[in-house]
Amino acid sequence: MARGLKVLSALDSAKTQYYHFKAIIIAGMGLFSDSYDLFSITLITKMLGRIYYSNSHEIRQVNPIVVSALVSVALLGTAIGQLVFGRLGDLKGRRHVYGMALLLMLVSSLASGFSICTTKRACVLLSLAFFRFFLGLGIGGDYPLSSTIMSEFANKRTRGSFIAAVFSMQGFGILASATVTMVICSIFRRASKPASVYDVPPEADVAWRLILMIGSVPAALTYYWRMMMPETARYTALVEQNVLQAAKDMEKVLDVAMSQIAEEDPLPPTNNAVYPLLSREFLRRHGRDLFACSTNWFLLDIVFYSQVLFQSEIYKRYLKHKDKQDVYQEAFYLARIQAILAVCSTIPGYFFTVYFIDRIGRVKIQMIGFFFMAVSFFAIGFPYYSHWTNGDNQDNKGFMVLYGLAFFFANFGPNTTTFIVPAELFPARFRSTCHGISGAVGKVGAIIGSVGFLWASHKEKEEGYPEGIGMKKSLIILGGVCIVGMFVTYFFTKETMGRSLEENEVEQSHHAEEYNNL
Repeated sequence: MARGLKVLSALDSAKTQYYHFKAIIIAGMGLFSDSYDLFSITLITKMLGRIYYSNSHEIRQVNPIVVSALVSVALLGTAIGQLVFGRLGDLKGRRHVYGMALLLMLVSSLASGFSICTTKRACVLLSLAFFRFFLGLGIGGDYPLSSTIMSEFANKRTRGSFIAAVFSMQGFGILASATVTMVICSIFRRASKPASVYDVPPEADVAWRLILMIGSVPAALTYYWRMMMPETARYTALVEQNVLQAAKDMEKVLDVAMSQIAEEDPLPPTNNAVYPLLSREFLRRHGRDLFACSTNWFLLDIVFYSQVLFQSEIYKRYLKHKDKQDVYQEAFYLARIQAILAVCSTIPGYFFTVYFIDRIGRVKIQMIGFFFMAVSFFAIGFPYYSHWTNGDNQDNKGFMVLYGLAFFFANFGPNTTTFIVPAELFPARFRSTCHGISGAVGKVGAIIGSVGFLWASHKEKEEGYPEGIGMKKSLIILGGVCIVGMFVTYFFTKETMGRSLEENEVEQSHHAEEYNNL
């Protein structure tokens, strides 16, 4: 039935038009806010260390345990949000749950800036962690719903580019967090004029809160438009089995006449729940795809979120010592490096994916990305102590080039494709659920990458961190993780380029029937 519906055929063959771009902006602004909030915490913790840990004679940083907790609690909330909102998106509909996730993200982002107390360190950090958990829930809900909604509105010829364009908003969110931090720090520094590098004006406690709260603005601007979006035709027709309503909704947003998409004869209802989510039949039909999506996302996030390993080395090479910078300067110069990396590495990687994904396919891009990430990590890791940390190479630009390449190919590679593929492989009634499961497994990898490797990478006790395996071994392991991702992609990941979403389900059903006939 699904493949014969006129409304679905019209969606697959529709020309690119205004509503497609509008949907990209509406869905993309959620991911813009996601990355703004998740990546701004690195900048904020530098200011928190000055405000709540330092004194008039010594500059300190936030306790490593606290930093790990602030990062982990948001990622844990994201994982839970992906599971909960992903499942609700299939049970209650994409549109209604979409608004709930955005509203939770908006309120939590504002609340993070209003973290209670201004003088008691424990009180401030605990309340910040509390609100960041709920922020993570909203961010987690946005992932499966944005990807699923865009995939179900898009035509099959340019679907990959549309979803990649939505995801590319993350790059602009990273750039925005850096830009806002630089602007606010510049304004506050001119207004308060710190007397010395040890002087922390009271206004600095307002500055970091303002940086966090501004992250809610894009979400607030798009909330109305999200609530005005119709339910996707695929959900209405295939899950709710209301083909007429699906046709009416599409007539409102796409340039297509009702006569072209309405069915001439009423269609009999079908048994849409032939097999439930937690069943052997589901695993037989979709288990391999779910394994591939979840494993690739897990491996990618271990590597992608391990970028914190590089930060200390970048600080040593390209930033002045903290004893020569005041509270605003330290955050400003760190944000400037983040902005440069976003412009030169992160955003171009997303744009390459938008252009090439419907030309060379998801699988090839994912394998290329994993391969060159591995090359970059090995090139940095093997000679790390003998070359990169050698005094003669402190100003060597090769380190930054390799660092930039690693994350260029993350974005022109698995960071984008792991977001796209789960929204294309699964049938409508499981689509956002399976995307949420894949993403939640990925966030477990993110915690390992951002916290586990951060603690393991220290060769000796320093700055509150215990002795670990060192940077060389950590980087080589990360390169090995990329190689594993390349093999998992090659052996388990299916290509979805140029195919209707319904074609994947038909193919899986065919394979399942062959299996049952053996």
